Amino acid sequence: MELKNIKVNKPESINFIFGQSHFIKTVEDIHEVLVNSVPGIKFGIAFCEASGKCLVRWSGTDEKMIELAKENAMAVSAGHSFFIFLADGYFPINVLNAVKNVPEVCRIFCATANPTEVIVAQLDEGNAVLGVADGASPKGIEGPEDIDWRKNFLRQIGYKS
Repeated sequence: MELKNIKVNKPESINFIFGQSHFIKTVEDIHEVLVNSVPGIKFGIAFCEASGKCLVRWSGTDEKMIELAKENAMAVSAGHSFFIFLADGYFPINVLNAVKNVPEVCRIFCATANPTEVIVAQLDEGNAVLGVADGASPKGIEGPEDIDWRKNFLRQIGYKS
């Protein structure tokens, strides 16, 4: 067994969801749930098939996001894992619960725009995802001024009133 850290390759502003599923229809079902959750959404999805031809299955509405999804899926190469890349202006918070409710989705490893590394164990039969490193480690505990900033920021971006 060999451990690898695989950096998710993406532009800084792009959000993505990385998860695990269990069935070839994942691509079509997640595609449906995304377009039904946010009309006009621009995204790409890639799913690593774990049996049969063992292909990266893909779909989406944005060529750049589709390419990012396929590239990162191949880099991780873990059976039944999937990447969803969301174009600028689209966010996981708007689709995450819908994705989690897709019957074949088993788990979500992360949903983020942060720099991310996937920790993978390379085994004889294939790769296994052990976890993710999402962003940086905390540098301290928020104080009163940080709490004020957080509350104001959430209101500025429209998530609180």
